[in-house]
Amino acid sequence: MMTNLDKFRKDISALKLSGTRLLHAMQLEAYNDEFIELIKRKMGNEEKALAYIENLPTFRVEYQSWYSESLALIRQILPDRLSDFTAHYEKPKGRKELSHSTYVILDFIQNTICKNGYGEITVSSTSAIPHLEQQIAIIAAAQRRFESSLFEIRQLVQADLFDSELGSAKELNRHKFTRAAGAVAGVVLEKHLHQVCSNHHLTVTKKNPTINDLNQLLRENDVIDIPQWRFNQHLADKRNLCDHSKTDEPTAEEVKELIDGVDKVLKTIF
Repeated sequence: MMTNLDKFRKDISALKLSGTRLLHAMQLEAYNDEFIELIKRKMGNEEKALAYIENLPTFRVEYQSWYSESLALIRQILPDRLSDFTAHYEKPKGRKELSHSTYVILDFIQNTICKNGYGEITVSSTSAIPHLEQQIAIIAAAQRRFESSLFEIRQLVQADLFDSELGSAKELNRHKFTRAAGAVAGVVLEKHLHQVCSNHHLTVTKKNPTINDLNQLLRENDVIDIPQWRFNQHLADKRNLCDHSKTDEPTAEEVKELIDGVDKVLKTIF
């Protein structure tokens, strides 16, 4: 089942793709035969290239809808770039002359061109292409900002959860439930190391990796140094002492050392 966040992510991707297709429609109108040949070379198949070109949107019909949807997106995610986005579309206030630098997308829509005294075109529709490219780049920046914001939210929520779980471990240890306290602290450490691997795009191949498995993966990929690797191993040994009932009963001091060590890892390894 698709969540609202998944739908929003999909909508941003669709806007970026639609923007690229509008850009191609604009380039087709501005360059025509040159653009067609370019698409043929890129696709390496004339039939597919011609089919793609035939299915491009009509720029003047579909751009306004795309522009309105993009404005709504940017207002939500990247409001500080809203004026930049609109500036690529709207005519500059007080514009006194039309030049390559003052030509905007609205001029393209209105078929505006500029000629010199000899009737030669000095400013044409091609001047609008960089503006649409920049608008698409702003949409891409909004997409990155969205993903970054989600990452930050997930990290904050997880940090609060881990702090709460470590707080529970401290209480258990204070009331002499040493094995349970150590087990909870160990689970927090395992979850955190798994998240660190994910943050660094490391693939965990084992179905149920241990702390040592995750620790080794982080070391092999230079996410942590040897002293940290050894420290994590030490914490894993303490955790195992709490998990295995046939071993000697862990002391409150040993479990406190484990809890404090896990707390340190949470605050130093990301």
